[in-house]
Amino acid sequence: MKQFKDSVVIITGPSDNGIGGAIAEQFAEQGAAVCLLGIEKPIRLIKRLHRRKSLLLWLEVDICNTAEVDQAVASCHQEFGRLDVLVNNAGVEFSTAFEEIDDDQWDRLLSVNLSGAMKTSRAVIPFLTEQGGVIVNIASALGMAGCAGYHAYSASKAGLIAMTRSLALELAPKGQRAVCVAPALVYTPMTHKHFSSLDASTLKELEAAHPLGMGSPGDVANAVTFLASKQAGWITGISLPLGWLPTWGISAPDMCHTKTTAVSEKLSKE
Repeated sequence: MKQFKDSVVIITGPSDNGIGGAIAEQFAEQGAAVCLLGIEKPIRLIKRLHRRKSLLLWLEVDICNTAEVDQAVASCHQEFGRLDVLVNNAGVEFSTAFEEIDDDQWDRLLSVNLSGAMKTSRAVIPFLTEQGGVIVNIASALGMAGCAGYHAYSASKAGLIAMTRSLALELAPKGQRAVCVAPALVYTPMTHKHFSSLDASTLKELEAAHPLGMGSPGDVANAVTFLASKQAGWITGISLPLGWLPTWGISAPDMCHTKTTAVSEKLSKE
């Protein structure tokens, strides 16, 4: 039997070939109905899910907008009658030297990566299945180890990790859980943009911090579906490093000079 049969999963910020899309496909393959929230419709992902005959709802939502988030979550619950798992996947990022950080960039990144996850979690909790409901947050290695140039991103992911711990304590009396994954570098269209600007020595440093090799979106999806499953029912409040160890750090000094602003998952109106 498929382990998520009759379950309903909300995933924020899915893209066609990124982590969110892989998570959606994993849950759908294991029997879940998936509700996708974001700004840019992942047309190819939705076609793949339809070919699988998965139960699916797509809603255009700005996760920075409280009213839109609340309405979307209520619509998901109305459509499927229950909510079992929330995956806070959506996020944006930029890199620059610390003294060149723009106030608006900093505020926007925190608004999406941290406040957006708070707003979706807050909206879902009243509907979340008791004795089994799960919130899974997608953080990052940079929320534990940091990286030159990624100050705002690291701060937002560290905040998400801390929020997970506190939320786990609050949800536990109802038999609900909050967990987090902290992936190192994953091959996605977003990271490809960064790799193309790095020199050979910096790439070697990155490879040294990933002794098992860099990951795929599917690697993250495998961890997420496990943590959301009944097999992980005695696990809460953790932030699971994927593909690295927090004590290593992520050294990539040249990355902060690329002045690249990238969107990891399309989710929020500009």
